[in-house]
Amino acid sequence: MVALHPMITVYGIPNCDTVKRARAWLAEAGFEVAFHDFKKAGVPADLAAEWLRIFGRDRVVNRAGTSWRKLDEGTRAGVTDDASALALMQAQPSVIKRPLVRWPDGHWTLGFRAEEFQTGA
Repeated sequence: MVALHPMITVYGIPNCDTVKRARAWLAEAGFEVAFHDFKKAGVPADLAAEWLRIFGRDRVVNRAGTSWRKLDEGTRAGVTDDASALALMQAQPSVIKRPLVRWPDGHWTLGFRAEEFQTGA
């Protein structure tokens, strides 16, 4: 199958259901997708800082997720600014809301909603 759209990059964890749904949607829509696996390749500090700037730490750090809830209270309480959020994101990539998608024009989306992907593409 020939890709209908330029390459995009999806950042996340492969066993995450939301990442799976996003990747399936993108493949069906004809996108050529590069996947950056946080567990294997780590969390790029420069990009993580950009995500915090664009979306804010309250959106990027998934405080509703299982990974956040499993953290001890001291670790959770220690996330008070972008620097502490960045350190946690690099140490515990599962706390990052997923997927983060970089579109061909350079803009980012966080999470997966088909409606947003249709307009974002």
